[in-house]
Amino acid sequence: MTSADRILVVDDEVQIRRALRTNLVVRGYDVIEASTGAQAVLAVTEDRPDLVLLDLGLPDLDGIDVLYGIRGLSTVPVIVLTVRDREQDKVEALDAGADDYVTKPFGMNELLARLRAQ
Repeated sequence: MTSADRILVVDDEVQIRRALRTNLVVRGYDVIEASTGAQAVLAVTEDRPDLVLLDLGLPDLDGIDVLYGIRGLSTVPVIVLTVRDREQDKVEALDAGADDYVTKPFGMNELLARLRAQ
């Protein structure tokens, strides 16, 4: 990824969205935020992000369902960011179309490396 790439951050926790926005904007990324699954799917169609950071624990839809919705519309890379750390959860997300899976808490340098890898 290069500077000015657009990243959609999907998380219901405002503190996490704020921290990710701050860290990404300072590195030259354009950040779009969504706090629900419905907002995320809409943002993929309207804002056309270059990458999606997706939490699985959303208030309106399960993140796996959001992932299926995104995959029905786009091939945009999706990195799952979640507290779910069971192997079954990881396999389910990857099988649903996630490109990568990162468990919270995570280091910003690791996340940035994973962004660059996409």
